[in-house]
Amino acid sequence: MSGRNTAIRSLHDLGLAAWFGGSLMGAVGLNGAARQKGATETAQARIASAGWAQWVPVSAAAIGAHLYGGGGLLAANAHRVARQKGVAASTTAKTVITAAALATTAYARILGKKIELASSSDPQDTAQATQHSIDTDRARRQLACVQWAVPALTGSLVVLNALHGEQQRPSEQLRGMWDRACSMTPLMH
Repeated sequence: MSGRNTAIRSLHDLGLAAWFGGSLMGAVGLNGAARQKGATETAQARIASAGWAQWVPVSAAAIGAHLYGGGGLLAANAHRVARQKGVAASTTAKTVITAAALATTAYARILGKKIELASSSDPQDTAQATQHSIDTDRARRQLACVQWAVPALTGSLVVLNALHGEQQRPSEQLRGMWDRACSMTPLMH
């Protein structure tokens, strides 16, 4: 990398930190508090839904910042992705895991919204929930699994981010580019 990319790196890292931290805190803290304080499953769902609804705009901004920063870093490091051995593979893995984390986050929100509608005391929400048959027990079971997949996937992105940082060391770049050149030209061994 020839120049500094502090702004895009910060967007990338802060967005990922908020996405990971928010999903982990929600699964542990918010959902745990809802289970502890809610007298019934409906009350628990209402407490958790209210907290998650407050988090959605922050989470969306964090994910957007991460994706924007990631795109900027990819553009800034395109030469390394193409020339340094190992960088394309870790970038591909990071892209696949990011897509999985996005899909899992969206699915968690869909499940949460279903549970929110089914547990709402608002007549409009209740009417909407009855209009679209919602198996709340099934949605709760699925959400119980999915809520842990988001921090697992985003935590994996944190680890891959650390790997990318290590791959940027000058000695790693030289060795990676040398290995790539050797693999493309067998006579250089």
